Amino acid sequence: MIHKVRRALISVSDKTGVVDLARRLAALGVDLVSTGGTCRTLRQAGLAVREVAELTGFPEIMDGRVKTLHPLIHGGLLGRRGQDDAVMAAHGIAPIDLLVLNLYPFEATVARPDCTLEEAVEQIDIGGPAMLRAAAKNFRHVAVLTEPAQYEAVLAQIEASGGVGDAERFALAVAAFNHVANYDAAISDYLSSIGPDGARAEFPGQVNGRLVKVMDLRYGENPHQRAAFYRDLKPAPGTLATFKQLQGKELSYNNLADADAAWEAVRGFAAPACVIVKHANPCGVALGADPAEAYERAYAGDPVSAFGGIIAFNRPLDGAAAKAIVGRQFAEVIIAPSVTADALAVTAGKPNIRVLEIPPGEGRNTHDLKRIGSGLLIQTADTHVLARADLKVVTRRAPTPAELDDLMFAWEVAKYVKSNAIVYAAGQRTLGVGAGQMSRVDSARIAAHKAAEAGFELTGAVMASDAFFPFRDGLDAAAERGIAAVIQPGGSMRDAEVIAAADEHGMAMVFTGVRHFRH
Repeated sequence: MIHKVRRALISVSDKTGVVDLARRLAALGVDLVSTGGTCRTLRQAGLAVREVAELTGFPEIMDGRVKTLHPLIHGGLLGRRGQDDAVMAAHGIAPIDLLVLNLYPFEATVARPDCTLEEAVEQIDIGGPAMLRAAAKNFRHVAVLTEPAQYEAVLAQIEASGGVGDAERFALAVAAFNHVANYDAAISDYLSSIGPDGARAEFPGQVNGRLVKVMDLRYGENPHQRAAFYRDLKPAPGTLATFKQLQGKELSYNNLADADAAWEAVRGFAAPACVIVKHANPCGVALGADPAEAYERAYAGDPVSAFGGIIAFNRPLDGAAAKAIVGRQFAEVIIAPSVTADALAVTAGKPNIRVLEIPPGEGRNTHDLKRIGSGLLIQTADTHVLARADLKVVTRRAPTPAELDDLMFAWEVAKYVKSNAIVYAAGQRTLGVGAGQMSRVDSARIAAHKAAEAGFELTGAVMASDAFFPFRDGLDAAAERGIAAVIQPGGSMRDAEVIAAADEHGMAMVFTGVRHFRH
């Protein structure tokens, strides 16, 4: 059913498109009512608009803090056509059929580093949320617009039929309640993070998740589990949530979890790189002159595990790289900052492969969240970037320039490997990765086994460990395999014993001073 629009109340902080909206409504004979700054904007554009104060007979007071909190406004928004007509007539309340309103820019204000508490409080809208809730509650009779992106579709319907349909009014009401909920959550988040001295706390007293559903997923970690993907209300540019799927089947929970691991890992390299992830762990990582070479080298690191993996590039996916992948293995997902037409022509031959394009950006997650029983763990994200100047050489022999390059490479990979993590590398490629073991020695054995399976010789290679070696046995085992240099955090009670072992074997070892546990 179409509900006719005869009167519209317009009150917006974001005035994008509002003049065109009002002009088209006026052309249809819609009576326009507005507030303060919006009213001035519309009148300057030559439009006939009644100010709210003229309608209510009560002026705006307290620097505009009180202007719409009046029965003539809320009665017009809440009045049920047919049921409340007599009451409205008795009190001179005219119905409002369309509310166009967005709220004070609270989030933009508090995002400023120099924002004071007083400035933040002044951007807490009172009348706006009240009107949005009133109009949305009465969606059977009132349409409500909360952002400029909604204007065109609703205007087109009004111009075609004189009003807004039932389904559209309901969808707009849901969007309005979401708008208010997100606004209130932003205020709560901010105020909950203010300490007694006015300083912002790292972790607020209350956390209000503001997430938007992107899609239902094929299933969860297992087919009997249901799943959906949600993104931040304003996703950081360059993060996985900004992906565009160019081809392939529906995504699953595991696809996206592994895709995030691969994408975050490959973003850490400046040179052309390829990261292949299987079950949340990198199984092959390499740099190359171009994506095709990087892929060839990464794949060779663990061809068995690469089957059915997630493949990520930090350079555009071109036809050569796509041919190399499609001609050699089954891949669940391929990710790149962009995909050439040649590459898409190649992957089209394998329609089940999901190809994701993620526009470049420097955004990162600021915090990591993990659900536990009836609770939530929150920590700052592990965004530590190791500089060469941070390294401390603790052995008699310092690493050579080539070893140092490989140590930095292996350390970057280890950051994305589940603990306990061991990475063997040489020539800017992984030779073997050991992940997720209860014992660091077992991880080292697995990494060596992977290297042997791939036909790599470890003599002269380097080793990265995400945390310190508690005993010298890890160094002794590495020396037996021919490892020449080691990078690790340091900080064990037995550091001296471990350093002595490295010296005995003529190995170079550097401490980073930070660890990268990943659970």
